Amino acid sequence: MLTADGRCLWSNPAARRLGVRLHDLPLAEVGADGPPVEVPWPQPDGATRWLEVRCHRVDHDGQPVSLYEWRDVSAERREREAGRNYRWRLAHIEQLAKVGTWEWDIASDSVVWSDVLLQMFGYPPGTELDYPSYRQLLHPEDVGLIEQTLATALRDGGPFSYTHRMYLADHTTLRVFECYGEVFPDASGAPLRVLGTAHDITDMRRVQDELTRLAERDPLTDLPNRRALLARLDNLLARDGGPPGALLLIDIDNFKDINDVHGHGVGDDVLRVLARLLVRHLPVGTVLGRLGGDEFAVVLPDTAAGDALTVAETLCDVAARTPVPLAGAGLRVTLSVGAASLEPGDTRDAALAHADLALYEAKNAGRNRARLYLPEHYRHAVQRVNVVTRVRSALDQQRMQLDAQPIIDLLTGEVISHELLIRLRDGRQPPLTPGDFLPTVERDDLIGDLDRWVVTTATSALADPAVSAAGMRFDVNISARSMESPGFGDWVVERLRAVGVDADRLGLEVTETAAITNVAAVRNLAGTLRDAGCRLSLDDFGAGFGSFAYLKHLPFSTVKIAGDFVRHADRGGADPVLIDAVVRAAHGLGMRTVAESVEHAGLVPALRQLGVDSGQGFHLGRPVPLDLLLDRVRDERHTPTAVDVVVRHPDH
Repeated sequence: MLTADGRCLWSNPAARRLGVRLHDLPLAEVGADGPPVEVPWPQPDGATRWLEVRCHRVDHDGQPVSLYEWRDVSAERREREAGRNYRWRLAHIEQLAKVGTWEWDIASDSVVWSDVLLQMFGYPPGTELDYPSYRQLLHPEDVGLIEQTLATALRDGGPFSYTHRMYLADHTTLRVFECYGEVFPDASGAPLRVLGTAHDITDMRRVQDELTRLAERDPLTDLPNRRALLARLDNLLARDGGPPGALLLIDIDNFKDINDVHGHGVGDDVLRVLARLLVRHLPVGTVLGRLGGDEFAVVLPDTAAGDALTVAETLCDVAARTPVPLAGAGLRVTLSVGAASLEPGDTRDAALAHADLALYEAKNAGRNRARLYLPEHYRHAVQRVNVVTRVRSALDQQRMQLDAQPIIDLLTGEVISHELLIRLRDGRQPPLTPGDFLPTVERDDLIGDLDRWVVTTATSALADPAVSAAGMRFDVNISARSMESPGFGDWVVERLRAVGVDADRLGLEVTETAAITNVAAVRNLAGTLRDAGCRLSLDDFGAGFGSFAYLKHLPFSTVKIAGDFVRHADRGGADPVLIDAVVRAAHGLGMRTVAESVEHAGLVPALRQLGVDSGQGFHLGRPVPLDLLLDRVRDERHTPTAVDVVVRHPDH
């Protein structure tokens, strides 16, 4: 207790125990009957403690005096500082982590939002935001999820989580929040309060959605990719009750030619245009996707086999009638489609195999059409596999053979070359002619091995000293696959060099159909062979859909006229007219001509009169095994004439 002039009238023992000297305290800062003031109190060891000082006006013996009371609040001050530091750290941690916090007091039904969370919501710090106002910001579709989750958490206790969408304070911007929380009960187990966090994951969700889209969408066409399409097929096959639907496999006819002739950019345009076109002509609820390359697939739920075929035929018709726009023109594109009904118990692999077999049938029937899978397609496939296996086995076991058929100059009667014809003589039943196995093998990669075996065998025979001395020449047939193989021509040239055979002694033949369907490949191959000195013949001209316009642009050395035009050329009619046109065109372009299927004597003078250079057929010489021909050449040391072949081997 102090007087007005500062004299101490009284102090209690507690004040004396604190050892506080009054003149050390800034008592002037403490107002009478005012709020308490915390003042620092330096310690002898250099530390500082804090005292809370109050001043009261009291009357002492009729005189007004000041009664001061103080207490040591150092510990309380440290606790408050720690609390302030904690809140400061928490606020900054929330800002750094972009995570806001909230607390729901159950008893008062009030929610306290952290300043960081309010700012994430688009509000200034300290904004009063009650639950009804907050609820209006939530996406309507997510309100039920949030309230159901909270109700379950209050009932069961413990932690909870949910993700929801909400609009910010501007009621326009939509964000996605991921929330975690926990219910804290009182001593009786009743929920007392709920603490929660909210993390804005909008950008993360956008990235995840984009990654998901990229994982399930084809980047070129934006259709479902193979993974997504097969997942849809799996889901359809897993359904209970009734046939699940049908599957279509779609292949663009001659797509490689589009890329080769027009460029891959145009090929990509074709894929994009077709994707948009086909989607518009599919029933609602179907899924069109790209399996890869030029192959698409359609999953048709609840669709019968007949209806699936109708859809497939519609797609073929739409594609054929709708040209793909190009610079100044339109590109006509056709489709082949295989349809397969999805039956209960089918697996994904079985469904794909059935649709693929139907697609094979569509292509084999001429393309630009649809086919529905039938059980006999499987039997045909087994037969094809057996044929390929048998040919491969014969090739490995050296049971493939070549026969040689002479090509005769119609003016001189001399043999100018031999065409080598492949034969399968493996001793197994039933016997397989080239017509039985070549169409199947030509659709398999085995045809490339077969073509190389033929060229290897032919060049080895040409390298024989006796054959070389006789000046013999051979012509061999190659498949469309080998013709399209970029390195095949170079390989042929290298093979000739390796065995020391002049390039002009070997000729390669490609069919008219194969040549016209891949003009660019023929040009590349012809260029390679021509530069090396090899000959290139166009086989079966007129048997397919050839035209003189194509002939003008394809650099062949020889045109072989199809037997269909030759067999009756000595009887008048249209055949001699057509042969005459081919001869005139070929000679005008610097090409020689060979007539195929010369099977009776009357054809020779008729063909000679039409100007045909050479002929080939049973009348001029039957095929004989190449080995037998080579043995005769070695024995006789001369080139056999046509008469030699006919007389000595009438039974071949």
